[in-house]
Amino acid sequence: MKRLWAPWRIEYITGEPEEGCLFCNAMAEKDDRKRFIVNRGETAFAMLNKYPYIGGHLLIVPARHVSQLKKLKANERAEIFDMTIDAVDALKRAIRPHGFNIGINIGRVAGAGVPGHLHVHVVPRWDGDNNFMAVLGDTRMINEHLEHIYDKLRANWRENASHS
Repeated sequence: MKRLWAPWRIEYITGEPEEGCLFCNAMAEKDDRKRFIVNRGETAFAMLNKYPYIGGHLLIVPARHVSQLKKLKANERAEIFDMTIDAVDALKRAIRPHGFNIGINIGRVAGAGVPGHLHVHVVPRWDGDNNFMAVLGDTRMINEHLEHIYDKLRANWRENASHS
């Protein structure tokens, strides 16, 4: 039997589903560290994915509960895009990835984990980050704790953001 120690995932596996919308609840929360909110804007915010595909996986989320791109207002679209640019810049400085995947999953069948609240995924990538664990074990390796990445991103975002 193969074993991979990842105790932080037990909360996801055994925890009670959150009441209401995850992102609306995060926006209402005053403790940014608790929710891993890295940056707040006027109409959007950036937060680390608590259950990431890879370390540094950020989500750019409209503050307003909206499920479709066409329902976003012009100022929301602009801030979400600008915040995505800032996220890439902050990740480059904080954890030095070699590239990025950026995307939006619309609808549950497209992979949206929170289909009622639109969000942009900013996923840092490194040469060789798809190692044998992902290929043979359908398992991703996260090599740095969320709190450490959070601290690095907050420091880099505050000091160097060009749009927020």
